[in-house]
Amino acid sequence: MPERVDSGSPYEARWGFCRAVRAGDRIEVAGTAPIWPDGSCDPDPGAQARRCLEIIEQALMELGAGMGDVVRTRMFISDRAHQDAVGEAHGAVFAEHRPVATMVVRALITRRWRSAIVAV
Repeated sequence: MPERVDSGSPYEARWGFCRAVRAGDRIEVAGTAPIWPDGSCDPDPGAQARRCLEIIEQALMELGAGMGDVVRTRMFISDRAHQDAVGEAHGAVFAEHRPVATMVVRALITRRWRSAIVAV
């Protein structure tokens, strides 16, 4: 049976998903937005990416894994101008262990979010 982890996002229960799930030896992490525990969101895209990565790391740790186990990421940014800030935050975490990665420019659920990240 899959093992699931929640992060406390207000969207998880309301929309019926979990932050991460382990099925056998595979862990999938849902698209992760830059939400702080109080519901706030820093306007800086680099800070947002760092927050997303912190949430991802916590979920992985709860499932007995770490950032070095990540094999793929997808970074979503709301504006091409954010690519360096988000890419540098990603690079700071994955400098030693470089997963395959994709960065996509898309509108996100709220204008406050400038980045969101998915990890496998």
